[in-house]
Amino acid sequence: MPIVYTPTVGAACQRFSRLYRVPRGMYLSYEDRHRMHEQLASIEHDIDVIVVTDGERILGLGDQGVGGMGIPIGKLALYTGVGGIPPERTLPILLDVGTNNQELLDDPMYLGCQTRRVTGDEYDDFIDGFVEAVKRRFPNVLLQWEDFAQHNASPILDRYRDDLLTFNDDIQGAAAVAYAAIRGATLAAEVDASDQRYLIVGAGSAGTGIAAMLSDALRRDGVEDPAAQIFLTNSRGLVHDKSDPLAPHQIPFTHPFDEVSEWAGEDGRVPLERVFDEVQPTVLVGVSGQPGVFTEKMIRSMATWTDRPIVLPLSNPASNCEAVPADIIEWTDGSALVATGSPFDPVEHDGVIHHIAQANSVYVFAGLGLGAVAVGASTITDGMFIAAADAVASAAPPHDVAGAPVLPAIRAVPAISRSIAAAVAIQAVAEGVAPAFDANEIDHRIDLYRWDPIYPQIIAI
Repeated sequence: MPIVYTPTVGAACQRFSRLYRVPRGMYLSYEDRHRMHEQLASIEHDIDVIVVTDGERILGLGDQGVGGMGIPIGKLALYTGVGGIPPERTLPILLDVGTNNQELLDDPMYLGCQTRRVTGDEYDDFIDGFVEAVKRRFPNVLLQWEDFAQHNASPILDRYRDDLLTFNDDIQGAAAVAYAAIRGATLAAEVDASDQRYLIVGAGSAGTGIAAMLSDALRRDGVEDPAAQIFLTNSRGLVHDKSDPLAPHQIPFTHPFDEVSEWAGEDGRVPLERVFDEVQPTVLVGVSGQPGVFTEKMIRSMATWTDRPIVLPLSNPASNCEAVPADIIEWTDGSALVATGSPFDPVEHDGVIHHIAQANSVYVFAGLGLGAVAVGASTITDGMFIAAADAVASAAPPHDVAGAPVLPAIRAVPAISRSIAAAVAIQAVAEGVAPAFDANEIDHRIDLYRWDPIYPQIIAI
């Protein structure tokens, strides 16, 4: 995984034009926007899973243009290696709408269109044309959106999520694995998720996606007003109903300014430190991309009001992590439950080896894709993501083992993806977005579809 995905894939994207040797995937450029159906029709066999990006927000590296193709390639390698999706039935796609990365615009070896990014109505029309071309050629395909900039990611998901089998991994996949880590941590701490106070640092598409999934899960657990327990901050402080600007996807999780006005400074902003002191979170999630934003003072304070602080610095790559696990473990005298976005080595503290879970969406998306495709689901619902996350959390090591991670070992993901697929498929049937297969039929369809790398043994005679 560190080679085909985080962190090595980031370096591969940055050097993509210089590493390019053979064609991998399909490039659809804005200049050829009227030929997209023709280009997709050139693929003569069926495709079950597409991962697509426009390269504008690659990991924490920003605009990589066509270099972003490394992400769909890596994701689909994991769909196959982890989820068992047949490799010939996958297709990575790069939508080349230009780049605003000046270094790439000036690079004579850059492989993409060396123009500024297409925006506004032209961009929206291009995405519409792409979706229509995909639906026409592959009407049953699972289309995963990956590493789109925040200002495009949520509108694209909202526009198409009910029209075809589609999801955005940065919003929903990241949210599902974060929820799985929280669920696993609350099980380890022997506390109820419904009783926790959540502070999410970073109110972009990932942060609001986590808030949305948490809200749905807490409501399912009987919490009448989940948003009252969830607080989001961005670079301007607490997100409240008087915040300016306020993105549409943030609105459901704003707190009335009248209720927090005493926390605010003269400029009306409530800085992170004040939010932290007032909320006293028991679960702290970071998707800010700001290294070191979880300070020693904050983490030590958490340990004074909760026995097992749950701390998830999820920003990638590791250099953007809000706090490193070794510090978090040290500052809480070994009591913290930690999961990160990038891989970290185990931490030894007071004779205990603390294994750090990597909360990567591969825990969720591969099994989710397998289950959805195997039963022919028509859409991906929030309930299917929650079912996948619950299946992940339930597969975590026993919580009475000191230093055990809050998620299953990453090496166990291929094995548990089978149970995730079944949970997702059962949920799809229950919500009426898949044919009414019973549990035995679901198992049969998953086993019949799943691809395994079993090769014939060649014996020299």
